Amino acid sequence: MSEEFRSTSVPAPVPFRGGGFRPVAKRGAALVVFVGLVLLAEWGTRTGWISNLTLPRPSDVAIALGELWQSGLLWIHLKVSLTRLVVGSAMGIAAGTTIGVMIGLFSYVRAGLIPLVAALFPIPKIALLPLFVIWFGIDEASKYALIALGTFTPTIVATYGAVDNVDRTLVRMGQSFGLSWASIVRKIVLPGALPGILSGLRVSLAIGIILLVAAEMLGAEYGIGAYILQAGSLYDLERLFAG
Repeated sequence: MSEEFRSTSVPAPVPFRGGGFRPVAKRGAALVVFVGLVLLAEWGTRTGWISNLTLPRPSDVAIALGELWQSGLLWIHLKVSLTRLVVGSAMGIAAGTTIGVMIGLFSYVRAGLIPLVAALFPIPKIALLPLFVIWFGIDEASKYALIALGTFTPTIVATYGAVDNVDRTLVRMGQSFGLSWASIVRKIVLPGALPGILSGLRVSLAIGIILLVAAEMLGAEYGIGAYILQAGSLYDLERLFAG
């Protein structure tokens, strides 16, 4: 009787149906789309459907990129740009992460700095470049400062948001086990906030790259932005797209 009741009362598991709820990443899909767009652009520029004054042929861009590589200019521009990006982003991310953790942990720091961060965050950082040039000169310092500020504010927002989202049940559990405040921060809060912090770093680095190129277009001899500006002033679309 009990076996019969158990067999009739327990519902059978329903197999998963529909890929929309559990999408599977297709590794080759992005490559196929990219190659398809390149082939479409090649066909359009060769047949005249797309003007060469609007879009250069991808094959010509590849040739220009190869010439840039063989001449050694590609590595020179990349080295300068990467140095600026690494130095500026490191300063902004380090300061933003530290202050973001402090905002998430201390109420007084949050009350004092949140209004300042809220006022600073929506300001377009590229608009501050002329001011940084006046303050730090037209050399590397102004570019470092712009990239640092551009990565600083989104890192703060992502960090203190990640600290806020740490499960408070885990914190209370640590307190019930007698862990000290420093141990709770080190073993519970920071590991729990790490995914959110890393996700924010992706946004910060993307903003840093945008500001890097924009800063190099003003008063820089070498760098990706300087190369693109030079190619654009000569209306050399192949070199511009290669940059």
